[in-house]
Amino acid sequence: MRTRLHRLVLAGVATASTLLPVAAVGSATPPAPTAAAHGSLGENFMWGVAASGFQSEGHAPDSNWERYIQNNPDWDRYRNSIDFRSRYPNDIALAAGLGVKVFRIGIEWARLQPTPDTWDENGFAFYDSVIDTILENGMQPMLTLDHWVYPGWALDRGGWNNPGMVQDWLTNMRKVVDRYASRNPVWVTVNEPVAYIMHEVRQNDTVADHMLDEVAQAHNEIYDYIHQVQRGALVTSNVGYVAGAENKVNGPLMERIGAKLDFIGVDYYFGYEPPSNSVSQPDGSAAAPKGMWELPVRPEGIYYALQHYSEKFPGKPLWVVENGMPTEDGKPRADGYTRSDHLRDTVYWLQRAKADGMNVVGYNYWSLTDNYEWSSYTPRFGLFTVDAKSDPNLKRTPTDAVDSYRRIVASNGVPSTYVPVRLPSDCGLVDPPASCDDPVTVP
Repeated sequence: MRTRLHRLVLAGVATASTLLPVAAVGSATPPAPTAAAHGSLGENFMWGVAASGFQSEGHAPDSNWERYIQNNPDWDRYRNSIDFRSRYPNDIALAAGLGVKVFRIGIEWARLQPTPDTWDENGFAFYDSVIDTILENGMQPMLTLDHWVYPGWALDRGGWNNPGMVQDWLTNMRKVVDRYASRNPVWVTVNEPVAYIMHEVRQNDTVADHMLDEVAQAHNEIYDYIHQVQRGALVTSNVGYVAGAENKVNGPLMERIGAKLDFIGVDYYFGYEPPSNSVSQPDGSAAAPKGMWELPVRPEGIYYALQHYSEKFPGKPLWVVENGMPTEDGKPRADGYTRSDHLRDTVYWLQRAKADGMNVVGYNYWSLTDNYEWSSYTPRFGLFTVDAKSDPNLKRTPTDAVDSYRRIVASNGVPSTYVPVRLPSDCGLVDPPASCDDPVTVP
């Protein structure tokens, strides 16, 4: 994620943490990270790209997010986003050209169930074709069941404040699982649940602790159902890692669902921001967020995110479900750090984590193309950039990271001689206290 919610979640901790119990910090103490060698990630490593449904598809049916956009006139209008719905064969071919093994997409509930009593076969047919195209291009689908969007009729019933929401949710998701289990996808049940909760708190006055319990119940029940239908399935709910506050932010969620995760899905984007930068108003509310492209990019922080979960869930596979770097409207960053630099530096730290015994099995780049970032088209994350605001043709233009990712995938990592472009930051700005207890170094 990678949205303004990096700050908003930290701000929400001030409120939500009074409602949600805090998980205990793991007690395992790993070896101190040093300038160790970094080897290949291995031939079985799952390289991938990620996208979501609503953010990319366009031609959106009525949903909570269509309503939220209407209710916020200062947000960018959605229009047809980057029109993945019409252009998916080309976009999937672009991903295949990178050599990746996994293509992550979302299956939009609002597209499948336009009313409580009706199902749209055309909606299912669209996803049939998308998933089959992914498979035909030699990739495995990773399917997200809920990427923060649900039908307008479910919002009319109260959204996650509705006592019947979990059962409505499960009714749809079971149909999706029944339809696509034979394609052997990897499953993401709910994308970044805590960030989802913070959005719903702000846009729909949702009660945070109630929604946490409901989302955890939904995950746990659909996890069991997937395993009944798809033998050997891999199922997760990815967490949006918040450096310096992970136990407080995502700890309560992991207490509820940790026993039903086949791998730990981690989304990592930004380094630590001191709380004074996030919760600075007299009433405790969040200050106006800076652009995401100004948030602190600390690629070494992904090492600590993986270390955190390798300690909490020893031996369990770790998969970076999302990772990337925002730029402003496709402009170069003020610090000169490029998308290619960031990608290569991040992969270096993945290799360091693997060499230090962390069971890292996969990595998805967020995102294949630019898309709608939950209020704005200004932040750009795509390997292929798209000017959704000004280009009626929605041309996919490769960034410098495309060739870099292709080489990384072909070699299963960066060369053993690689030295990061961005050297480790002051430990207090990465992921304290872990980053100061065991600071990483490079040759």
